[in-house]
Amino acid sequence: MSAILETSELPAVFDGVKLAAVAAVLYVIVRCLNLKSPTAPPELIYQDSALARFLLKSCPLLTKEYIPPLIWGKSGHIQTALYGKMGRVRSPHPNGLRKYLTMPDGATATFDLFEPRSEHCTGEDVTMVICPGIANHSEKQYIRTFVDYAQKNGYRCAVLNHLGALPNIELTSPRMFTYGCTWEFGAMVNYIKKTYPQTQLVVVGFSLGGNIVCKYLGESQANQERVLCCVSLCQGYSALRAQETFMQWDHCRRFYNFLMADNMKKIILSHR
Repeated sequence: MSAILETSELPAVFDGVKLAAVAAVLYVIVRCLNLKSPTAPPELIYQDSALARFLLKSCPLLTKEYIPPLIWGKSGHIQTALYGKMGRVRSPHPNGLRKYLTMPDGATATFDLFEPRSEHCTGEDVTMVICPGIANHSEKQYIRTFVDYAQKNGYRCAVLNHLGALPNIELTSPRMFTYGCTWEFGAMVNYIKKTYPQTQLVVVGFSLGGNIVCKYLGESQANQERVLCCVSLCQGYSALRAQETFMQWDHCRRFYNFLMADNMKKIILSHR
């Protein structure tokens, strides 16, 4: 009799285990997809000025609530993975010319030059001088996508290839790019200014490139000549605080830190 009673209780226990497993899976999915995060308009921090008011009026998207794609749109991890996968298939391939500049210490700086494919809306000649993120260059998917869009809107683009980042360009001096060196970017900007004396400049920096372009513009008043504006995207501001953050496991930060460090090691070892 007792054996029969024990057997009859097993299905209920098993159903409870299955329910707990389903609940655990759903919890992990909700956490990974960040589904509980509310949508909101971006937080804007700016000084009230005529330029700020003009930008807010010209770019109403800045004050609108961002509505991400359903299911996966709130997860930065999935967005990064999807773009990394789809970008290799759908990423445009803008045609440009690679320029080589010999630096005073013997280093060979390179950048790619892309001509506009339409007239600029102002009718003027405008060149974007672009500094990519850490260990990046003009052949990266996000840079190609950005350049393609800029060309279609009438911008000439000059994209710096960080010293040592291109796998098919050998170093000609015992150094590669660093976090604070503006020499190569400055050489590219000077080339553009001399070759296109009528052009105006829009300075763009991604991540580490944002640090470099801001440092470059602040080093000398002459560096700001003919510059219409500077746009810094995803720039880091404190290396010491960032180092502490990247050692945390929250939001997989330590995993991304490992990937970036591994990429840097590969670049350094390729030039040993």
